[in-house]
Amino acid sequence: MAMEQRVDPLFRPLTKNVQANVIARPSLSNGQQVIRKLAKNKLAMLGLFIIVALVAMAIIGPSLVPYSYSDQSLLTKNQPVSSEHWFGTDELGRDMFARTWYGARISLTIGVVAALIDLVIGVTVGGIAGYMAGRGKRGDRIDTIIMRIIEVLYGLPYLLVVILLMVVMEPGMLTIIIALSATGWVGMARLVRGQILQLKNQEFILAAQVLGAKFNRILLKHLIPNTFGVIIVNLTFTIPSAIFAESFLSFLGLGVQAPVASWGTMTNDGLGVILTGDWWRLFFPALMISLVMFAFNVFGDGLQDALDPRLRD
Repeated sequence: MAMEQRVDPLFRPLTKNVQANVIARPSLSNGQQVIRKLAKNKLAMLGLFIIVALVAMAIIGPSLVPYSYSDQSLLTKNQPVSSEHWFGTDELGRDMFARTWYGARISLTIGVVAALIDLVIGVTVGGIAGYMAGRGKRGDRIDTIIMRIIEVLYGLPYLLVVILLMVVMEPGMLTIIIALSATGWVGMARLVRGQILQLKNQEFILAAQVLGAKFNRILLKHLIPNTFGVIIVNLTFTIPSAIFAESFLSFLGLGVQAPVASWGTMTNDGLGVILTGDWWRLFFPALMISLVMFAFNVFGDGLQDALDPRLRD
């Protein structure tokens, strides 16, 4: 007769842990992690909201009032803020609301286009210099020539070069973009070169070289895409710098010419009458310049933190 198996009351058999194989949180891609981190940064989101609002108002703002930016009426000159003229009028009776948002088109266009030109030239020159450095005598010679040119341009005062070009060339929107782009790409080129120097000796680049990948493919498909994070962050700081430089040039009278409006020309016009009590003529364009500088800088800081893998959860 079989003996009955005695079970210790303190002994309990293990049950299958169903939850052991359940993923607590689904994995996120690199882009999703960046967006998630950026969305948690309230200050960066505020900056992004201001940027979107300024761009939207630059598009639709002038059409919200029945006045053109160039319509003149001496009967309504220097009128304060009212229900008829939301931002008041200037010395020629032109509506400040329409001029402010038309000026936003000019300032934002110049800033973005100049920054994109800096991006293209800077990434191209910096990528070539960084990749060619250390690749024999010919590569070192190319890198040395490029870096000497960059150092000469970097040593020149940025605004001085821009002002000289503006004096020589005919004033206008295209002239400002060319002047801002003449030396603005130098910082981007140095930044990209430094990133390429760190990446080009890593295993995936060496593997591509062993497999016979050509210079163009390695640079465009492997090196530059891996520097996009740094490039985008630097671009968010380049745009407000270009906008401020345009406003400064227009403030000095070297920017767009009347009757075309920009925030810089409006600030210059308003500064001369601030003591007469016409505060709105200086307040609104100066406010827009301050807002766009603040928005791009805080958004750039938040984007830099979001792209930094060391600061992720």
